[in-house]
Amino acid sequence: MSKEDRDRADARFNKAARAANEAKVVKSDRDVTTKAVLDNMARLKALRLAREATAPPAAVKKPRAKSSTSSAKKTAEKGQVLAEWLAGRQSGGFRT
Repeated sequence: MSKEDRDRADARFNKAARAANEAKVVKSDRDVTTKAVLDNMARLKALRLAREATAPPAAVKKPRAKSSTSSAKKTAEKGQVLAEWLAGRQSGGFRT
């Protein structure tokens, strides 16, 4: 093996070792950032739960019952309008 071949092989090895070392550094930075985010989320959740525990319970709204008379009235009105429209179409020579 010549000196040039050996130098080239060393350069490749050093490049791979440097890339692996940089990957470790990036991974550790990412792990530190992830841990900081998770710790902050846990702290905020604890604060929210403590605030909700001390606050009085919110009033529960009961849903209103729908009146059947108003919906029946609307349906009857729609039926009359439709009947008038159909009658107008028939008298105008249109097929239904």
